[in-house]
Amino acid sequence: MARFYDARGNIYAVITPDALRTLGVPLPQLPTQAATRRQAWTAHAIAAICDWPAGQRPSGSKSHRSDGLLVGPFQDTAPFDLLIVNTDGTLAERSGNGLTIFAQSLTDSALITGSAPFALRVHHDNADSLSPVATQAVAATVEDVNGFWLDIGAPGFGPQAVAATGAGVGSAMLNDREVNRIEPIAALHPGWQTSVFVRVGNPHCVTLVTDVDDLPSFEDLHEPELNAALTRIAFVAGESGSGDPCPGGVNLQWAARLGPNRIAARVFERGEGPTASSGTSASAVASAAWFCGWVQAGLVEVVMPGGTAPLRLTERDGRLQQVQLFGTARIKA
Repeated sequence: MARFYDARGNIYAVITPDALRTLGVPLPQLPTQAATRRQAWTAHAIAAICDWPAGQRPSGSKSHRSDGLLVGPFQDTAPFDLLIVNTDGTLAERSGNGLTIFAQSLTDSALITGSAPFALRVHHDNADSLSPVATQAVAATVEDVNGFWLDIGAPGFGPQAVAATGAGVGSAMLNDREVNRIEPIAALHPGWQTSVFVRVGNPHCVTLVTDVDDLPSFEDLHEPELNAALTRIAFVAGESGSGDPCPGGVNLQWAARLGPNRIAARVFERGEGPTASSGTSASAVASAAWFCGWVQAGLVEVVMPGGTAPLRLTERDGRLQQVQLFGTARIKA
């Protein structure tokens, strides 16, 4: 039925549309319809697949046994359509770890063989981004580890890139670059005063801290008062969030320099909350670090509690033209 995969501590369940329907989930036949009618089926799907069975939730574990659900493919040949369902029932436009997991599941199902690139298309219902969001993937080996390079494309920067309209969006400077001060974030910690908005298929707000001690720990992000404040910022307006600064919600990261082209990061995902790692978050962190001159184009490592994500940044004529993310996934025991 559903298979659970682990990518740097990020857990997703993968299930085909037909298998999901056998569980009584009223999933429409076409992915476009499934996205626009998601309120009719996503809560049922999360309850059926991602909720812990009665009496089996380990002490101290998250409220769900995965960070989300991948539904697909809707066809047997590329391009492959899928939906990324957050555990709150909303849909994500892109997930680096999720797409790595989905690519691995296609390989495990023998739908992908060889080394030719293939396209993954994520359908969603978020008004501030076109649907589907396409990502090119290709199997690769990095330092004897088998996985996939994902082409994240060229990032967008600034409030307009993520449809930030909140009154709490101000200006700030970092390394002679104009960035933003996000009042709801800045009010939570004196070290959280400079942020960069980045869109890498989905929206992100990366807060850059000059002292690594100002990074929140993974445990800090679960602390009830801080967790509630970040939920109001990150989640979709009307679905647990306030919509400030982004009505459609925004993924939150904190980043600090560890060394040349090496960045430490923490992640609080829209629709999920604290996450051990995130591929698109790593892509956004690397992009924001490049924007502020913290890293150079080339290979960049983003270190998260769940693991380290290698990325390749391609710069041309002073602009960041392409972000590529390497990921690997395995079936969760």
